[in-house]
Amino acid sequence: MKNSVQLSELLTLERLEKGLYRGLSWDLGFRALFGGQVMGQALAAAQQTVDPDRIAHSMHCYFLLPGDANKPVVYDVEFIRDGRSFCTRRVKAIQNGRTIFYMTVSFQVEEQGLTHQHADMPDVPDPDSLEPDIRFYENVLDKLPENMVEKLAYHRPVDMRTVQAINPMKPTVAPPTRNVWMKSVEKLGDDLNIHQTTLTYASDYYFLVTALQPHGMSIMHPNIRMATIDHAMWFHRPFRFDDWLLYCMESPFSGGSRGFARGQIFNRKGELVASTMQEGLMRKVEKQ
Repeated sequence: MKNSVQLSELLTLERLEKGLYRGLSWDLGFRALFGGQVMGQALAAAQQTVDPDRIAHSMHCYFLLPGDANKPVVYDVEFIRDGRSFCTRRVKAIQNGRTIFYMTVSFQVEEQGLTHQHADMPDVPDPDSLEPDIRFYENVLDKLPENMVEKLAYHRPVDMRTVQAINPMKPTVAPPTRNVWMKSVEKLGDDLNIHQTTLTYASDYYFLVTALQPHGMSIMHPNIRMATIDHAMWFHRPFRFDDWLLYCMESPFSGGSRGFARGQIFNRKGELVASTMQEGLMRKVEKQ
């Protein structure tokens, strides 16, 4: 088993030439490349093409083809617009000569303006009182395939602690909501860019599977096929991802073999730091 891997290493890209970057891949044990990796790396690529005073405030992503977790990903950044306050980049992720993903991301210089927050962080237990989610899998290593035991190392860089304990091996019918404390295990420094890319990476964890809860199923069910179709994210204020953030997820609808989820991310003060939305394939297939 690998001793340690760092999220900052995954999100540090190799520059091939202007606007062209390459990132390594982690195999998390899913059927395809983890979507959070592609989003975090695509944002990191776009960040390298804008002035330091430009900070990402929104991104919209489409997943076109499943990625290969055993191969690196190349990111091609298109310069769409550079204005006085805002600039826009479009990022294409490429594997095996094919485009697997697109992201459009908007950046803005810091400005003061009208401010309000009409969102309340739920009253939940403190993260220090909860068990890390990874502990569940560590306690059942003898029931996991050998290759999955090795891949657990790639889940450890993000400490996630679910408020409502859920056993993915024995799911029960539950409301389509989930609250998860999460933070980076490693210290990330003071550059807001790396905090944004690491949170983008983590924002894909648990998100769409919230839509399975009313059906008493989990991603480990052999008859469920899930894949992200699109993902959107908005950054509202500066934050640190090496301190605890509460990810509040809910799924207001599923149908047509698609699940839909939306999320709000709060810091420990109860300030809303980011919002997310995602739609994805959620198909039940016949036993094979």
